[in-house]
Amino acid sequence: MKSKATLKQIAKELGVSVSTVSKALNDSPEISEPTKQRVQEYAKLKNYKPNAIGLNLKNRSTKTIGVIIPNILNSFFAKVFTGIEKVADEKGYKVMTYISNESLDKEVTALEMLSNGAIDGFILSVSEEAQKLHQFDHFKTIINEGTPIVMFDRIAEEVNCDKVIVDDFDSAVNATRHLVKTGCKRIALFSAIANLSVAKLRADGFRKAMADAGLTVDEDIVILSDSNEDFDKKVAGFFDSKKVDAVFALDEHASVTTMKLGITKGLRIPDELSVIGFADGVWSRRMTPSLSTVSQHGPEIGEVATRLLIERLEKKEEHYKAKTVVVATELRQRDSVKKL
Repeated sequence: MKSKATLKQIAKELGVSVSTVSKALNDSPEISEPTKQRVQEYAKLKNYKPNAIGLNLKNRSTKTIGVIIPNILNSFFAKVFTGIEKVADEKGYKVMTYISNESLDKEVTALEMLSNGAIDGFILSVSEEAQKLHQFDHFKTIINEGTPIVMFDRIAEEVNCDKVIVDDFDSAVNATRHLVKTGCKRIALFSAIANLSVAKLRADGFRKAMADAGLTVDEDIVILSDSNEDFDKKVAGFFDSKKVDAVFALDEHASVTTMKLGITKGLRIPDELSVIGFADGVWSRRMTPSLSTVSQHGPEIGEVATRLLIERLEKKEEHYKAKTVVVATELRQRDSVKKL
């Protein structure tokens, strides 16, 4: 028995988009007759059969939202999910969740599997691998096929869809300025997510604030890494050989690790070492001393993203201008920074 071809396989073999194949098989007037004939003949040759269940679901609302989260162990994404689920429940929608584990392949698989009639639209944060490789065509394909996407936090600028972000650049500027105001001058920059778009914005904000204060960024005390494991190796002996009065950390792992290393080294926090991090998980409040953080308001991001998606689904406008909503962060001052 011949295996059944998929729309994606036919599109790849013929060198056209998945959308073109779909329209040609549905005899759309948008597609030229020669292209229709070529696609239809090839589909017949390859034993292509449309998914009857998927087609049926595509023609009606499933009242289900697909959510793709890069890392469920990250407290930020868990908080965003609580916001998504809250609004979805209020509006009578179900939520189907998939974890990409930062993998491009898993992200593509989730999109293809769930968009085949199982869900009405997606809320997602782009995987680390997709951002690192700068590969976003899988999102464009899904949108072109008529399934809307709302991106949050980690986004792809070139993908035309609704987005919900935080003011990463401005919040990094404000956090760094706060450290400067408390008397810190030799401020280190730590990151375990350096390849992500949000980290680049935060690092730029840090550098802007330092320049505005007339302070030079010493690259010897800048540690940028792409993973927790690599970061741990690079930072292990940092306080043995480097003298700093503050650390601005761009993610939760770097923030918590900095505090632990400083305490282990015997540094008095915040008198000898001040720390502010992009994190607001349970560790931030429970550490002794407690960690000052830039809170990203995860639940609010989830709520805004879900309202955007449902609004788009229920209005069903053909020409819908994509929106970008910015959710303001909040600097939560705890015991790891000197009081002004």
